[in-house]
Amino acid sequence: MERVAQGPCTLGQGTQENMVKVLLLGSGDSGKSTILKQMRLIHNVPFTNQEKESYRQLVFSNLVNGMRLIFEAMENFEYEIKESNQKYLRLIDDAPDIRDGDPFPAEYLETLQLLWNDPQVKKAYARGNEAALPDNNMFSFYSDLPRLFNPSYRPSDQDILRCRARTTGITETVFSLRGHDLHMLDVGGQKSERRKWIHCFQDVTTILFLVSLSGYDQCLFEDKDANQMQDAMAIWDSICHSQWFKQTSIILFLNKNDLFEDKVRHSDIKTHFPDYEGKPGSASEGRDYFKRRFLKLSAKSNRVKEREIYTHYTNATDTVLLKMVMAAVEGVYHSL
Repeated sequence: MERVAQGPCTLGQGTQENMVKVLLLGSGDSGKSTILKQMRLIHNVPFTNQEKESYRQLVFSNLVNGMRLIFEAMENFEYEIKESNQKYLRLIDDAPDIRDGDPFPAEYLETLQLLWNDPQVKKAYARGNEAALPDNNMFSFYSDLPRLFNPSYRPSDQDILRCRARTTGITETVFSLRGHDLHMLDVGGQKSERRKWIHCFQDVTTILFLVSLSGYDQCLFEDKDANQMQDAMAIWDSICHSQWFKQTSIILFLNKNDLFEDKVRHSDIKTHFPDYEGKPGSASEGRDYFKRRFLKLSAKSNRVKEREIYTHYTNATDTVLLKMVMAAVEGVYHSL
């Protein structure tokens, strides 16, 4: 069951004793919406045919918008696409919206293949952290174009997990869990969305706070001069020491561990966090460093002694791993 809350959250009135209210928080691009989709798979709440059709349309939108974002980055970096591919730029600019039942326009298959393999596109994509390109699996769609352009294509669960759509407003998903209603609230992570968070603060059982480990060298979508990890630390600090959450348990997901492991091999943590003293290229030492940074922030206030901080390393697109982690998380709910 899923619904969008348009105003202040007033969930569970009259049924508080049977309700577990979990607030998903974090900065933009941390993987909150992917976690919510995973919860549906874990709890056997399948996506309806209409939802799958909407995600099919979103896959095409991701393909087009991903290329548009790369073009913007190329402009900033003063890279120019090779001359033989210039004719395809207008096609990307004028891409249509896909309607229910419409196949992907066939002419975009070759267009996207050629553009994705353009050397300057690859060069700009490699510098995506400087241009706020989404640090997620959305771009993996480009390596699977023939399957996606098959007229009979329907998105798999993994496709749905990889789809990207910015969260605006407050999305509520309800699961039945051992005699309780588990309400998971996902709110937009961009700065412009954060003023809405306070509407959901009342009667929160647990906060599930997501951090993108791979965001340590990423700028923000809405502020190219700000660092995604530093932004996450600032939000975490304010949440941990908020009067609203003095006794609320907090679960910290250090997410996108798979992307982090790949990235640290070529992007030095110390460049962005000068106090890092771990081994260059070491994912395990890097993980430990960021975990210590977050736990140190949560320990600044004496109030933290009234509740525990639970920490997990996660890959939001790995259903098997997340199922094990969520089993531990649900144990937290039942111990409260």
